[in-house]
Amino acid sequence: MKTDISHYQARRLELASRMAEGIAIIPTASEKVRNRDCHYPFRFDSHFYYLCGFAEPEAVIVVIAGDTPQSLLFCRDKDPEREIWDGFRYGPAAAQEMFGFDAAYSIHDLDQRIVELMADQPALYFPVGADAEWDSRIVGWLNQVRAQTRSGIMAPDQLRDIRQPIDEMRLIKRPEELALMRRAADISSQAHRRAMQATRAGRFEYEIEAEFLHTFRRHGADAPAYTSIVAGGGNACVLHYIGNNAELRDGDLLLIDAGCEYGGYAADITRTFPVNGTFTGPQKDVYQLVLDAQSAAIEQVASGRHWNQPHEAAVKVLAQGMLDLGLLKGTLDGIIENGDYRRFYMHRTGHWLGLDVHDAGEYKQHGHWRELQPGMVLTVEPGCYIRPADDVAEAFWNIGVRIEDDVLVTTDGCTVLTHDAPKSVAEIEALMADRT
Repeated sequence: MKTDISHYQARRLELASRMAEGIAIIPTASEKVRNRDCHYPFRFDSHFYYLCGFAEPEAVIVVIAGDTPQSLLFCRDKDPEREIWDGFRYGPAAAQEMFGFDAAYSIHDLDQRIVELMADQPALYFPVGADAEWDSRIVGWLNQVRAQTRSGIMAPDQLRDIRQPIDEMRLIKRPEELALMRRAADISSQAHRRAMQATRAGRFEYEIEAEFLHTFRRHGADAPAYTSIVAGGGNACVLHYIGNNAELRDGDLLLIDAGCEYGGYAADITRTFPVNGTFTGPQKDVYQLVLDAQSAAIEQVASGRHWNQPHEAAVKVLAQGMLDLGLLKGTLDGIIENGDYRRFYMHRTGHWLGLDVHDAGEYKQHGHWRELQPGMVLTVEPGCYIRPADDVAEAFWNIGVRIEDDVLVTTDGCTVLTHDAPKSVAEIEALMADRT
């Protein structure tokens, strides 16, 4: 069955319109060697894939702006012998038809054809500085065009970063993107539920991670969207902990930050819950504080509000809670102004989400926080991380809590895409009480 390619064609036309004039060169990612002659699983470049949906390596998109925009694909040749070893290849002819390009050529013809295509173009767009080898290669082509000036051929005299206009396009998710993101959120939510029911004292973090991998692949996800964090006890106070090899202990909390990639789009969920299924008093106090901070932040996610308002709301709730729990001393305004709360909450409250787990798009425009618009998707993820210290009550030691959801900005507020992953104290304890 032929894939619906109309939205990819529309994106390339929009990009050409944003360029106004000139030529853009957008390569996909390079294959990476893992060790000796084994490669990491290939994952396309997100900007490239956003414009075409073509998932093979060794491919380049060329977009030519102007009165009659064109989009061209360079890709690997059809090669039945290599397909025996590596799998199916479209080849240029089939790729042109299947992905809606005006023309497609062998990747081996790129060096020759691109010099011809760059001739007399006023501007050259490419991902400046993203890859040193591609930078060098593109400058080499540019110099070949410049060498033809005596023949009356002009070289582009403007070099621009193609990522800026694509970033702006990617910030607003289209309906076809949101359908994929909802599916990624649903699968990831199921995985968190499964993990809660599989968790017991004596098991190891990697056993719970395996529950995620099973659920992701069982439901058709491509892979984890990022390296999963499965952090029991004090490991939860390491923000980017990925060891995932410690034994889970009765009485500890388990923090899991994990989401899948589906159709190229990421989900990103964090849940924190007790290994034995029941929160202690101090654990519940800290957990409820973080949950209240998240609720306050989500209330600030709405069209017309600025990017930093959810963070400001979360910080205010967390700082007051740190005072109430005796973790900090002073006044609310004082600890916010001098940043004392960062001892226990040291990161931001969210990030853009999409094809990348930390997705494309600037957070400020002209020095001011960006205004939220319908179609933007962001995470909301406050936390509180309490390491052992002489001035902290021992009952709070090694409590690390983060609660993260994926949130879509709508015309009348927001929608939490990951609502199926339990997060209230009552929901978590009820689910874990039902473990078999």
